[in-house]
Amino acid sequence: MKPFYSPRNNPRVIIIQILYGKFYNDNQRIIIPKHRFKKFIKDVVFGTIERNEVIIMEIKKYLDTDINFKKLDNVFLIILKSAIYELLYKPTTSSKIIIKEYLDASNFFIDDNKTKYLNALLDKISKNLRLTNE
Repeated sequence: MKPFYSPRNNPRVIIIQILYGKFYNDNQRIIIPKHRFKKFIKDVVFGTIERNEVIIMEIKKYLDTDINFKKLDNVFLIILKSAIYELLYKPTTSSKIIIKEYLDASNFFIDDNKTKYLNALLDKISKNLRLTNE
């Protein structure tokens, strides 16, 4: 049985929701809610937006040839982008923690099959990114 986490308390759930609103409802104003991790949430949200092109290039490097980037589920892509941002720009946070936190957050948005693929993809990406960046 999976542990239950309140989406309101999970900073990465909040990050995913804000980024989804920004990327898929472009004129939405970004509002960071009061939260004990507000600084972290703000940093990841704005960092992911600012480095979107770099992150997309990283994602495309690791997708299997049979998967079209444009056909990826929007929420899946947001989760992937924010996790990659952290892997690239939050070197003091363990890649295992980043992956676990995004997998926990993904349970609110995507089904188990996509979560398994997300896990495999993030694991593959983290091993390559952290080898070259640590």
